Amino acid sequence: MNFKKIKLKNGITVLFEKRDLPIVCYSVSNPFGGAHETSDIKGVAHLFEHLLFKGTKTRTDEQISSEVEKRGGIINAFTAQEVTTYWFKLPSEHLEVGMDLIHDILKNPIFDKEKIESEKKVVLEEIKIYHDDPERRVCDLTESALYEKPFGEGITGSEKTVKSLTREKIVEIFQEKYSPENFIVTVVGNANIDLICKKLEKDFKPLKKKYIPIAIKQKNQDIVEEREGINQAKIVLAMHAPLDTKSQYALEILNIYLASGMSSKLSIEIRERRGLAYTVYGRIEREKNYSYYSIFAGTTKQDLEKVKSLIIKGFKDMENMTEQDLKESKERLIGLRKIASEESINVMHALIFQEISTSKAEDHYKYEERIKAVSLEEVKAIAKELIKNYSTAIVCPK
Repeated sequence: MNFKKIKLKNGITVLFEKRDLPIVCYSVSNPFGGAHETSDIKGVAHLFEHLLFKGTKTRTDEQISSEVEKRGGIINAFTAQEVTTYWFKLPSEHLEVGMDLIHDILKNPIFDKEKIESEKKVVLEEIKIYHDDPERRVCDLTESALYEKPFGEGITGSEKTVKSLTREKIVEIFQEKYSPENFIVTVVGNANIDLICKKLEKDFKPLKKKYIPIAIKQKNQDIVEEREGINQAKIVLAMHAPLDTKSQYALEILNIYLASGMSSKLSIEIRERRGLAYTVYGRIEREKNYSYYSIFAGTTKQDLEKVKSLIIKGFKDMENMTEQDLKESKERLIGLRKIASEESINVMHALIFQEISTSKAEDHYKYEERIKAVSLEEVKAIAKELIKNYSTAIVCPK
């Protein structure tokens, strides 16, 4: 694989995977997200994701979206716990247009007061969508069950915190938290990396601003939220996972075997044999300073305890996993990674989070050898350790 990692003079880290197809995916990531916020400013990192598209000194919000879309491209952003990313995907000949645009919104946002108030309303509707969706809500409650505030308060914030953010406060936080020497620029596609680096050094001067992330404090708690107007109960069993990379590869094998796909052990036991749930799946969440593993199921309220006990039993039954099971799980994981890598956006995401979590984006390309190196004993050991302490989050009919 043709990959380069470059540290520029202004501090920017550039990750580049060269491809022959005349398409390029480009992103700028700033390591400030939901996990860096205190309770009183919850949601501001996500609000930046919206507001930076609302106009600069030279572009209106309509021009920002149309400059990419009229060239057949996609422009978007996302906020995670420890990073916010602004990205586009375009035909390669329009790379410089997209770069000009992304650099402009990062350097010259105007934070118009009327636009801020209007976009707050949009975010409040987004918060309602997530709250009203029981499956999304139970996943948010999972973090509240695993971590002390402010970590478990949600990336989008609350109606109270979003409404309380003044223009002055927003500008102050942006100027404090966004600094080019912390940027990670990720490029996947057909592009001239030398020209990209020259433009990045020309467009961004280091501001030498540092911030201290808020300490993430773990806990284990059970949360039940009862609701009117729903018929299905949602349950998540979640546990803190080790941060070391070796354990993460073992956890991926555990998940693919236990709770990923129709052929996984829990799907066969809970759905196919007993008909207790339509959906059962596992999820690994990890960035630099936190990692947890969770298993979700949707069932009836009266079957919640039965499903929970089957999930716990699934962990204990990992002791029966065989070398053949291990071989098949590895083969499936490696195959899924190859299929996902066909899409440049997926690779962009993977490189960003590999760099954020380990500072070693290059390890993305060592995935197959790292997975193959995991032993059966390591998978069984992490299963045994994880199930010792867990939290539960439930959203169910009242």
